[in-house]
Amino acid sequence: MSPKAVVQRWLDAFNAHDADTLSELYAEFASYQPLPLPLCIGRNAIRNKYESAFENKELMCIPDNLFEDGEWAILEAYDFKGSRSCTVFHIIEGMIVFHRSYNHLAAP
Repeated sequence: MSPKAVVQRWLDAFNAHDADTLSELYAEFASYQPLPLPLCIGRNAIRNKYESAFENKELMCIPDNLFEDGEWAILEAYDFKGSRSCTVFHIIEGMIVFHRSYNHLAAP
């Protein structure tokens, strides 16, 4: 599966608030860092991070641009409140091994 296809599956699961499906997209010892929050290492820690994030929150990721270069994908997105993000994924053999998200909050 191409990096773009993996990120599309990630988007679908994220917007469905499906932490189990999201975590299945990550390699067993993947790393995920939603800056400025701490680094998560491992599929179980990543699933727990998503479960916590989805509790009582209306999260949505609306894609603006999705780029692919070899094993890498970059997603530029926003949410319904106007916050913007740039997310970098390293995908090997259809599994996310590295994921870092840079967020910029909307002005009040």
